[in-house]
Parts: sequence; structure tokens; C-alpha cells
Amino acid sequence: MKFRSFQNLVFAIAGVLLVIGVVSLVWIFAQSPLGLFQGSRLNAPTAAMFVPKQAPVLASLLVNPDQLETLRQLSAKPGDRAATRAEFEQFKQGVLGSSELNYKRDVQPWLGNEVTAAITTLDIDRDETNGKEAGYLLALATKDTERSREFLQLFWQKRAIAGTELVFDAYQGTKIIYGKIESESVPITVASAVVGRQYVLFANSPKVLRDAINNVQAAELNLEHSSQYQAALAALDRGRIGVVFANLPELAKLNGKEPPTASTAAISLSLDRKGLVAETAIVRDGETSKLSDKAVGALNYIPAIASISASGINLNQLWSGLSSESSLAKLVNSPIDTLGQRWNLNLPKDIFSWVTGEYALALIPDSDWVFVAEKTEGAESAIAHLDELAKAQRISTGTIDVGNQSVSVWTKFSSGAATKKIEADVVGVHTTIGKYEIFATSINAMNAILTAQNNTLANSQEFTNAIAGLQKTNTGYLYIDWDAAQPILEKQLPILKIAELAGGSIFEHLKSLTISNYGNRSGIQRGGVFVQLS
Repeated sequence: MKFRSFQNLVFAIAGVLLVIGVVSLVWIFAQSPLGLFQGSRLNAPTAAMFVPKQAPVLASLLVNPDQLETLRQLSAKPGDRAATRAEFEQFKQGVLGSSELNYKRDVQPWLGNEVTAAITTLDIDRDETNGKEAGYLLALATKDTERSREFLQLFWQKRAIAGTELVFDAYQGTKIIYGKIESESVPITVASAVVGRQYVLFANSPKVLRDAINNVQAAELNLEHSSQYQAALAALDRGRIGVVFANLPELAKLNGKEPPTASTAAISLSLDRKGLVAETAIVRDGETSKLSDKAVGALNYIPAIASISASGINLNQLWSGLSSESSLAKLVNSPIDTLGQRWNLNLPKDIFSWVTGEYALALIPDSDWVFVAEKTEGAESAIAHLDELAKAQRISTGTIDVGNQSVSVWTKFSSGAATKKIEADVVGVHTTIGKYEIFATSINAMNAILTAQNNTLANSQEFTNAIAGLQKTNTGYLYIDWDAAQPILEKQLPILKIAELAGGSIFEHLKSLTISNYGNRSGIQRGGVFVQLS
């Protein structure tokens, strides 16, 4: 054999071995829970074919729960694995409620790679004279049809023993089982069906299951073929392990709220080595936002001790967008009004309106607020107007030195009738550094800014980690340091305590929460939420 022929043979064998090695690695990672960082092999919930187009909300887990548990075990410290395993067992058993069923024995052997839950309708019988009862559907993918049938047999045996009278109904080739309904005016019970060899369905009424079967046979009726559903999911770029889709006007009706201006929204859930990432896509009209992939320079003046901060470009545009959504406006108006009262200003009118460049707003310890704005065209006259407004409200303006920096101070003087002393209350302070105007609610807060130097959010490792899971090109960030902000948020939002009870272990491990806006693309507003876990 000639040397060249031998060389070609060696290269060929090496090439084959390399291909086998790469394919083997791909296969290993595909089977390993580590592959979940790339998302599920399912791009969208297959069970959407059971759900009607007008359904208020659908939520899907696109991987087997056991894979998530295994991944958590791999990433946990050896000393934490027992506690982690107990958390998962508690969650999985909690899904089964107070029944005598056991997840590991009764569900795990047949559960596949999809769990989808949906509110399918606002009123099951569409008869408002007897009240409204929403329809609920749960679809579980099965990898072993016979084992899932055995599970259902056990499920219904226990209910029959407990005294439930069972009804067996054949509908379009599918057997539906449910507890006997005593009154048509209250069509609520537990109903189940096995559809084909792929799905186990549960609902709170046999009518919900019949409608689900109809939706499969008439594709134009189901959510899977909705153009808005498809467009929203297509706008979500990351690999995902879960999806939530909401028909916002229908969801608002369910909660008795005013319908929002947006029509639909989709959320994808992805895994990151530091936590969870949620990408959002909201179908709505809107202006094209100014995006940037550069760090916001205003963050160089926000101390790293900030518990909550918002930063980005063009605050005026952001506020206009928030104000157009009543649900969002109610959430952000309270702290903005509180800060406005402290400064005796209408913040959206007197400050936000001229901030078209960079900005950063933050809450630091001792309930002090800090606001940094890039001075663009018209800023000088706007800042001068703020001093005029202060004087009109009998607030004195003056200048003092904080360190080596000259600072303008708004001071309100008062005196008691029985005392000769005059008390001075500092309402606010502001100063110019480079191209930025910096505002604070106290001299101590301004001093914290001026002495922060390298200890700012811009160079904080905690902040860098908190935005690591988000798209770099965006309009800015809303950052919450959970440990520092939790007491403040619980006081402002009492419902948060209820969410903490429901969220359990997620809130126990929550380190930070960061939200970002990725701009409007083809009529779809995109964004991201990064939940950093410890």
C-alpha cells in the first residue's frame, strides 16, 4: 500500500471516529438533564390542539418533571441535595392534592414530556342565568398507555369506593369517565379521558372534554392554528422548557378587570445556570423603542447598595408606554407619587418629559431615592425651571459643598410657635457631573453617590450576574435585589406575601429579579425577565 493511500485511510478512520464521538456526545447531552439548558425538543405544546382559540390562558411544561429534579440535584452542593430532593417530592405530591395517590408509584411510570393546563372557557354552559363557571383542562402526555390506563382505573376505583357514582360516556370514539352530575345548573365534577395513545385528559366537566375532542377534529377551532398564537411563539427566540399563552381581554374578564390595549401575550420559560429566564412577547401596536447594546453610563452614579433600580434610555417614552396600560400604571404610580410628594413635583411632567437620553432611578438604604439623567437638549432650562417651581412653593434654593462637589439644595424652613429655633428640612438636592444631572432626596444620599467611586451598580458583580441571562440589546433594566427589597415590596404590595406562600421554595432561593424591554418588532413587544436563584 502506498503511503498516500495509507494516509488517506488513516484520515478516513479518524474522521469516522470523530463523527461517532461527536454524535455520541450529542446523544449523551440530549439524554442528560444538562441538555435542558438548550430547551426542550418540543418547541410548542402539542396539547394546544385540545384548547379553543379564545381560551383565556394556557400553561405548559415541555419536559418531564424528573429531568428538572435530576438537573437540580447535579447543580446542588452535595450537602443540599437531600433538602432539594425533599422540595421536589413535596411539590410533586402536592399536585395530587389530598388523594391517596402517590406520584412515584402511580404517575411517574407513565408521565411523558408534556404537562399542559388551560382555562378553556369563562363559562362552561354559556348560560349566564345560572352563574358563571370556568372550564379547566389538564393534558398529560403519556409514554406508556397501558400504565396510564391502570392509573385511571385506580383513580376511579378510589372514588367509587368513596361513594361517587361513575358515568361512562363514549364520545366520538373516546371513553369519558366522570362522577355523576346531580344538577345541570352545576355541571362541575371530575372527568377524564385517554385520547389516542398519547394523552391523558382531566377536566372539571365532561363538556370541557367533549369540546377538547371537537377542537382536535376541527383544526380551525383550536389554539394551535391561531395566527396570533403562532406569531407570539415565533417571536420567542430562546430554547424553552415551558410556555404560557394568554388571551388578555378574556383573562381580564375572568378577573373582572378592564381589558388591556394588548390582545395576546406569550411567555417562554428557559433554564440558565444561575436561574430562570422568561421571554415575553405581547401582540400590540407601539412605537419602535430606542435599543442599545452599550452599558448605561448613568449607573456609574448609582451606589451598589441600591435595592431597586430602573435604568435605560428615553424615560419619557417608557413612562408614556406604562401610562397607557392601566394595570401597569397602578403598579408604578404609587412609588412615583410618593417620590413626587417628597420633592413637591409632578415627576412625569416636570422631569420625565425632558429625559430623552440615559437615566437611572434607584432606591438606596434609609428610603432615599437617587435619580440620574443625561443632560440632552433643553435640559438646562428644565432644571432651572425646577428651581423656579421650588421657590414658588416657598422652598428655598441654595448651594453647599458635599466633599469637593458644589450641590444645589432645596430646603423648607419651619418654626414652632413656642420656640425661637428655625428648623430646616432638606427636600432634595441636585448637582451636575459631566453630562449628567444627579438628584437625591437627602444630603446623605448625595454623599453616598459622590463617595461610591468604584462601588457602583455599573461595576457591581451582583448586578452583572443579575442581567447575565438577558438579551444585551435592550432599552434598559428594572433590577430588584430581593433580600434588600423584600420588606419594602411586601409593604407596598400586600398580595406579594400570598405569592410567597404559593411560590414556596422559589422565593426561598430568590436572589434577584431583573426585567428588560427588547423593543417592538413587527407589532410584537418583546422583553425578558431573569430570576437569579441562589
